[in-house]
Amino acid sequence: MPFVYTLISTILISLIAFVGLIILFFSDDKIKKIVEVLLAFSAGALIGGAFFHLLPESVDSLGSDISFFTVLVSFVFFFIIEKTLFWHHCHNGNCNTHSYGTMNLIGDSFHNFIDGLVIAAAYVASIPLGISTTIAVIIHEVPQEIGDFGAIIHSGWDKKRALIMNFLVALFVVLGGIVGLVATAYIDQIVSYLMAFTAGGFIYISSSDLIPELKKGSSLKKSLFTVLVFVFGIMMMYLLKYIE
Repeated sequence: MPFVYTLISTILISLIAFVGLIILFFSDDKIKKIVEVLLAFSAGALIGGAFFHLLPESVDSLGSDISFFTVLVSFVFFFIIEKTLFWHHCHNGNCNTHSYGTMNLIGDSFHNFIDGLVIAAAYVASIPLGISTTIAVIIHEVPQEIGDFGAIIHSGWDKKRALIMNFLVALFVVLGGIVGLVATAYIDQIVSYLMAFTAGGFIYISSSDLIPELKKGSSLKKSLFTVLVFVFGIMMMYLLKYIE
C-alpha cells in the first residue's frame, strides 16, 4: 500500500513542473502577486508540517535529543548545499546567467530527490502522515516551479527546452520515492531519521528562502494579509493532524 500511495503522490508532484507555464499567460505584476500569496502559504505549511507532523513522529521513535540534533544537522546541510549549488557560479563578481539556469536545475534535482525520499518514508510510517507530507510538499512546489521556470528562461533557455528540462528534473521526486521505499525496507529506523532530517529542511527553506522574500517592501495592509496567509498555512497543517 505505501508503494501505491508513494508512486501516485510523486507522479502528481512531478506534474507540477508544468505549472511554470503560468508565466506565459499572465503579466509580470499578476504573477508577482500570485507568487507572493503562494510563498506565504507555503512558508506556513512547511513550518506547520515540520513542527506538527514530522518532528513529533521522529521524537516518538528516536527521542528528543537525537531528533533535534538531526534537525540541526539537516539545517546546516541545506545551508551548505544551497551555498555550494547556487552561489558557486557567482564567485569573484563573475556571474553567468546561463550557468545559473544549469545550477538551478542541478539544485532542483537534488531537492526533488529528497522530497521523494521523505514522502516514501512518511507513507511507510503511516498513510495519513504521508498525505499531510505530500500536501506540504505540493504547496511548496507550486511557487518554486513558477520561479524555477522563470529563472531558467531568464538564463537564456528557450521556453520548450526549459519546460522539458524542468519536467525531467521533476521526475527525480519519483526516483527518490522508489529509493526511499527500498531503503526503508532494509535500514531500521531510517524513517524516523528522515522525518527529523526533513523537518530541518522544511524549517530551513521556510525561514531562509521564503520568509525573507515576504519581507521585501510591503505596505502595512499587504503585510497583514501576508501574515494571515502564513498563519493560515500553519493552521491548515495543524488541522491535518486530526486525519492521522
